[in-house]
Amino acid sequence: MSGPTLLPDRYKEGSYSAKTLYIIRHGETDLNKRGIVQGRGMDTDLNAYGYQQASAFYEKYKQVPFDKIYTSTLKRTHQTVGSFIDSGIPWTQHAGFDELAWGIHEGQESSDITKKAFREMIHQWMQGGLHRKFEQGESPLEVRERQLEALDHVIKSDDEKVILICMHGRAMRLFLCLLTEVPLTKMDAFPHFNTSLYKVHYDGFKFQIVDFNNLAHLKDLR
Repeated sequence: MSGPTLLPDRYKEGSYSAKTLYIIRHGETDLNKRGIVQGRGMDTDLNAYGYQQASAFYEKYKQVPFDKIYTSTLKRTHQTVGSFIDSGIPWTQHAGFDELAWGIHEGQESSDITKKAFREMIHQWMQGGLHRKFEQGESPLEVRERQLEALDHVIKSDDEKVILICMHGRAMRLFLCLLTEVPLTKMDAFPHFNTSLYKVHYDGFKFQIVDFNNLAHLKDLR
């Protein structure tokens, strides 16, 4: 079962102006470092290395003429692009860019039981069970609905041509599927690392990735 792509036709009709989206994942947190799932309900801070990653990204891309910044409502995204925000670029938080909610498993220490639960859930998603979710969590289809609300804000603003979006790993995979019309069941085709960059061009008819999982800004940190 391939699963739905679900990009509405309104984005394919030439009704909106061309844009370039710089989509990045937030910098490292202590829970990332420990391999603990955060999700939408864990509002964690960047750790020291996460701030170094954020600084490296800023130094690499500070000359890009961004018209607008969008982040999730979670502070690890705000902190990652904080230098861009401080430079005066207009900034909007949108819950559509929040991480998928992993429900009762958020913040839990990794164990054989939790690892098995995540493996089984992701396997179900890959097999087309995109409505499935953990207790108190979200399904990929539910995340897709709020991402479409965020995408409307981004695409319908004609004066915003070059846009920086900072979001989260699993949500970013789903968002890239949505933009490029890859079935949501193929979400793991989009690898990511903290502050990974996907540059996406929109010409009014389709979205195309022109820079895939770029980590060049981190070369001096590895």
